[in-house]
Amino acid sequence: MTSPSFVLPVHVRYSETDQMGVVHHASFILYLEEARTRFMEERGESYAEVERTGVGLPVRSLSISYRSAARFGDELCVGVWVERLTKASVTFGYEVHCESDKRLIATAEVELACAKLAPDGLTVSPLPASLREALAAS
Repeated sequence: MTSPSFVLPVHVRYSETDQMGVVHHASFILYLEEARTRFMEERGESYAEVERTGVGLPVRSLSISYRSAARFGDELCVGVWVERLTKASVTFGYEVHCESDKRLIATAEVELACAKLAPDGLTVSPLPASLREALAAS
């Protein structure tokens, strides 16, 4: 495991759980995305600003392994780091822990491709130099 470069605290809300009070598996995707975008902002690369330059970072692949249940009211810590950086993609690694007992809740990996945004579709392109530098410094 790589040490997280950024940790996002998350308070589990009732709306993120199922009838049993357990965090629904799809809620974790939102936690990962929030941690990733905040991580980028902390490094001076706001996702909104990146998109304003005509560049998007669509998800190419996503993998989550659930290790333990998280429940309504739990305080979670979502740790994120850069796992791999290539010319036109970045892969983030994640660990989600329960704050109260440090229990591992989930691990994940999300790969984002770099693409130019255009009305007629997406075209793969190299990561912008400033984004590459900010992510490489993680």
